[in-house]
Amino acid sequence: MNWGNKLVVVFVGFATFIGTLVYKATTTKFDLVTKDYYKEELRYQDQIDGMANAAKVSAVTVAQGPQALMIQFPKEMKGTKLEGQVWVYCKTDAENDKKIAVTVDDSGKQLILKKGFPKGAYQLKINWKAGGESFYTQKDVLIN
Repeated sequence: MNWGNKLVVVFVGFATFIGTLVYKATTTKFDLVTKDYYKEELRYQDQIDGMANAAKVSAVTVAQGPQALMIQFPKEMKGTKLEGQVWVYCKTDAENDKKIAVTVDDSGKQLILKKGFPKGAYQLKINWKAGGESFYTQKDVLIN
């Protein structure tokens, strides 16, 4: 094979490589964290205050059973009316995100069924109010 043929092979290989990169770049799906990113950014101070309030009470724990995730709210919150939201956030696909209202039983536990969630890594963003104060915490969980 002479140098002219080698040069053609290199150019064809390079063109194929660039074509593959362009194809992958145009077909890759990417999601923003939220559609209202800038509006959420303005409310970030509320989240910081909620994290400071959550640090003053015992920690929220998350346990995983075969059928559900169990969120145990702080023991100081037992018997207190809680309202808020649990955002089950999938970092890789926004279609798997779910926002669930906080509904706790008498012992301060909430169950979230795993049935609607594909296996993978999630982050629980828990935002709740009790006694006029706002609380916020995040927990990483691997649903299997």
